[in-house]
Amino acid sequence: MSRVHIDHRDIVRFAEERVNLPKDKADEYRAQVRRLREKLEGYLADHPDFTLRKMLLSGSLAKGTALRSLNDIDVAVHVSGSDAPHDVRGLLDYLAERLRKAFPNFSADQIKPQTYSVTVSFRGSGLDVDVVPVLYAGDPEWRGNLISQDDGSFLETSIPLHLEFARKRKRKQETHFAQVVRLAKFWARRMKQEHEDFRFKSFMIEMILAKLCDDGVEFSDYPEALQAFFTYIARTNFRERIVFTDHYPATDAVKVKDPVQIFDPINCTNNVARLYTVAQADAIVSAALDAGEAIDAALAAPTKQLTVYYWQKVFGNAFQG
Repeated sequence: MSRVHIDHRDIVRFAEERVNLPKDKADEYRAQVRRLREKLEGYLADHPDFTLRKMLLSGSLAKGTALRSLNDIDVAVHVSGSDAPHDVRGLLDYLAERLRKAFPNFSADQIKPQTYSVTVSFRGSGLDVDVVPVLYAGDPEWRGNLISQDDGSFLETSIPLHLEFARKRKRKQETHFAQVVRLAKFWARRMKQEHEDFRFKSFMIEMILAKLCDDGVEFSDYPEALQAFFTYIARTNFRERIVFTDHYPATDAVKVKDPVQIFDPINCTNNVARLYTVAQADAIVSAALDAGEAIDAALAAPTKQLTVYYWQKVFGNAFQG
């Protein structure tokens, strides 16, 4: 395959300029969350009966896989106590009320319950922090029940264990694992913008790439790594069962008939793709086939203009070579 016109270094430059959240922005957002957490922790120290036990940065910013387009941040708050509601709406209202007490300088419209979280809005930066409640009963691994973004049900999870799962793959392929995740997420985001019915959760993308990482796929060459990602989806027709053994034996993952089966590495009963239909899975396969063919064509194209044209089929017009 020819690398004369576009090679790994060009993809690196594109990622730095158009895909990745800049370091100064990431540091600014983390500092804002840290101040929020410190203020909450200070309040908790003075109010030991307060039932918010721990605030922890989660999501793509915590994992180092955030895109430049990031405009909100996920923070998990562990809620304990017998008086904490166990219904979704009651729990969100309960959390909002206590956050208002912890942050009395915030106006009412800066702390709003949403579908699965309470959004805290910062007027200065325009940044929204989605505070997700986790019902917590003292587990040493910080396992608890959070509200699923998919269907509003309660799901057992552990934010610290999820973050360690990501760190383990990042340690295997420093820099490259997180970067390939961001590139694949950027592609999926573009597909969603162009096709309103297209669905492909970022967490599912991360899990597929974690599997490829565990299987020994080398991520240090980004065209090849992306091709491996698209090829895996096409080769398996997006129907291969994905289970990780970091925290439970593969045989513990529940038997389901869902078309797509990608199991939460922390919770063996949670197929994170359970709501995906056959049609949605087939759309992902079709998009992956197109992207893979475009990369093949780009790597074989005889001119720079044609090479850029094919890469734009993957990344859109934002890619200029």
